[in-house]
Amino acid sequence: MSVKTIATLIPLLPFLGFIINGLGFRTIGKSLAATIGVSASVLSFGLSVWLFAAMTGSGVITQEVHLFNWISTENTQISFSFLIDHLTLLFLLVVTGIGSLIHLYSAGYMHDDEGFGKFFSFLNLFLAAMLLLVMGNNFLVMFIGWEGVGLCSYLLIGFWNKTTAYNNAARKAFVMNRIGDLGFLLGIFLIYITFHSLDYGTVISQALAGSPGQGVMVAITLLLFVGAMGKSAQIPLYTWLPDAMAGPTPVSALIHAATMVTAGIYMVVRANVLFSLAPFTLEFIGIVGLVTALLAASIGLLQNDIKKVLAYSTVSQLGYMFLALGVGAFTSSYFHVMTHAFFKALLFLGAGSVIHGMSGEQDIRSMGGLKGKMPITFFTFLIATIAISGIPPFSGFFSKDEILAQVFAHSPVMWGLAVVGSLMTSFYMFRLLFLTFFGTFRGTHEQEHHLHESPLSMTLPLLVLAVLSAAGGLINFPEIFGGGQWLAHFLAPVIGGETHAAHLEHSTEWMLMGISTVGALVSMGVAYSMYIGKKQVPESDAVEKGVLSRLVYNKYYVDEIYDTIIVRPISALGSLIGDFIDTYLVDGIVQVAGGLTIWVGRQMRYLQAGTTGFYVFSMVIGILIILTFNLLF
Repeated sequence: MSVKTIATLIPLLPFLGFIINGLGFRTIGKSLAATIGVSASVLSFGLSVWLFAAMTGSGVITQEVHLFNWISTENTQISFSFLIDHLTLLFLLVVTGIGSLIHLYSAGYMHDDEGFGKFFSFLNLFLAAMLLLVMGNNFLVMFIGWEGVGLCSYLLIGFWNKTTAYNNAARKAFVMNRIGDLGFLLGIFLIYITFHSLDYGTVISQALAGSPGQGVMVAITLLLFVGAMGKSAQIPLYTWLPDAMAGPTPVSALIHAATMVTAGIYMVVRANVLFSLAPFTLEFIGIVGLVTALLAASIGLLQNDIKKVLAYSTVSQLGYMFLALGVGAFTSSYFHVMTHAFFKALLFLGAGSVIHGMSGEQDIRSMGGLKGKMPITFFTFLIATIAISGIPPFSGFFSKDEILAQVFAHSPVMWGLAVVGSLMTSFYMFRLLFLTFFGTFRGTHEQEHHLHESPLSMTLPLLVLAVLSAAGGLINFPEIFGGGQWLAHFLAPVIGGETHAAHLEHSTEWMLMGISTVGALVSMGVAYSMYIGKKQVPESDAVEKGVLSRLVYNKYYVDEIYDTIIVRPISALGSLIGDFIDTYLVDGIVQVAGGLTIWVGRQMRYLQAGTTGFYVFSMVIGILIILTFNLLF
């Protein structure tokens, strides 16, 4: 098959799966629905592997796939086309690969759900939209995929829509993403006004030629970053992501690992040249990423819902990715996107396995001692915990250490703060591990009686992801260990705006790695001492002691602040408009107009009473008026 055919089929197959399951979910059996959904994802992954092998083998990696002319006017030519290059190929592998494992996992996790077929149709649509986002050859095609994953997140977060809280979480995600999307859309408008094109190649070549001014570049990149703030959950548009835990666990894994939240990272990396021409924006991105990483990590320290801990972990790790982007380390940011996809998908699917075994329980205070009952889940969860904590030789160590090294070269102060966030990550992740799998069981007797390991359809993806979480760092194995940094060399043609940090001395690199590794181990030791040695268990929510503890436990009351200063005033304004302006002014005008029409009609009906003499009299009067008018004028 040609590159065009393969590239077209990669997003088309999941879309066809969505159509088939979406139209027939009431009549198609669960086995067939799962087969269609999983097959569409797996075939898309197989074609992505084929495309990667074919294009890297041929040596001609960058290729535009033109499908059709979309918008054609005298001054505007926008095509619906794909760009297959180094960055696209890597994202295709990650999105379809992790997506396929999550689809397979869902077949077991959602087996007893009455909306099984509908769930798979939404999963397939989500995957198709994400593929469209990363394959587009211009900002407009990217925006279609961008909005597509936003729609699917709404559908999947609120999938169990009989519960009001879940519907509220879905609505919150939708609204907050629309705020970011408005900035993204304005950025696209400004790009078109400035460059008269939306194609990546044209925009980047003109930007490098120096056609726009510095102020224009800052405006464009800041608007684009607002979109990334919403989609990738950065301050202040991050509060939707923890609430997204309302959806089924496979949805959490899909949103948090390989798809939606990485869209903002992809967009910035794709437009890296534009951002490199706006140093102010990069510095702003770095600061926002660092603050987000620290804030979310601190909140994760005291959370007791197994999925909420992982949700704030995702927000924190996204902060590190944006911190890397802010210091110009675009390759390092993508490296962490890839490793994070491995271990975060594993953590969420492992959490889903625990919840499945615990009959729906998510509070880690009601768990404990699960490693004997769920050995595969425990073993894989342990690997993912070590990886995300940045302990060698697992994947997270290499990607996070690379980010920290780049940040150190940019600003030792920012590096120090980033290390603090890394230490908190290690602590709350091992806290989660120890409280969930070690000690004695703290749940009910009925829960303990039903404890069991998950079926093969759920444990097989865990084992595959465990291998990737352990060995994923080899893809960009650093030179200090004798590696060739394959990923950096592979992405070099795309990362034209890379501003590499100065090459650090090996002694400095060893020092930085030593500090971060020792810090992670110390944090693990503190968690072990508290929750294994002293057997501490977080008590009820009301017993959180100290002002700072209550502040952190309640997530700094950010949601309450938003509700007070934004939601309630807007609701009050809406009520004012609805109750006064709409009811009295708008409705009043309509009612007066209607009443006047009725009154005029009632008066006019007397002219049609059927009296012949009145009609003759009216004709004579009319003739006299016409004659008088003609004589005078």
